[in-house]
Amino acid sequence: MDKNVKKIIDFAADKHKQDPSRYPFVSVIVVGMPNVGKSSLINSMRRIGVHKGKAAKTGALPGVTRSVAVTSIKVLDDPPVYLVDTPGVMVPHLPDPESSLKIALTGGIRDHLSEEEVMADYLLWRLNNFGNFGYVENFKLSGPTDDINFLLPVISKHIGALRKYGEYDLKAAATFFIKQYRNGKYGKYTLDDITVDSLNNYFANENNPDEQILLSKNQKKKLLWNKKREKRLKRWKRQGY
Repeated sequence: MDKNVKKIIDFAADKHKQDPSRYPFVSVIVVGMPNVGKSSLINSMRRIGVHKGKAAKTGALPGVTRSVAVTSIKVLDDPPVYLVDTPGVMVPHLPDPESSLKIALTGGIRDHLSEEEVMADYLLWRLNNFGNFGYVENFKLSGPTDDINFLLPVISKHIGALRKYGEYDLKAAATFFIKQYRNGKYGKYTLDDITVDSLNNYFANENNPDEQILLSKNQKKKLLWNKKREKRLKRWKRQGY
């Protein structure tokens, strides 16, 4: 991990080395989605570059960084490299419900804005998909299950999350299940398919909008308008305009 962070510092410092007169110091702004670790990355770079403690606030929930930092954070003395922390930037359009669930599960949006039981159901499916049955041992089950309506009462009883008259608190159980995943209790897994074939297909579709089947209404209108515009330009060119 430290080796990779050092590479980022060296990459920024290289700007100064390329043209010291133009870049007497290097200032970099750190941008990304909420809760992906921007502030943690800055703190790691500061620790490695100048051997000092935390300068950016961090937390398990999105929205800890609420505004662009007024002062830059020095992460290297020679050449001077400064970083600016920023609030998370959410993508304007989520192409499908599964993408929304992935972002919610990894803490990109606050839990109360999504349904914890739906998130827990998706997480259970993904864990089974990975062949990761650590939850079976954790909650003393006789074997794996794909039924969240069975699992949540078991978790509720296990952690003592009960309402009046012994009713199971399924929301608390779902929240506990999700928190265990976030804390790495079931191993560290990406929720996306990052096989070579999957990544090639993704970038191929990115470069070919005609093959993207999950588009918003505005995206579809824009795509249609661009096609019409191209046809008009070709027709005008043929007519000598």
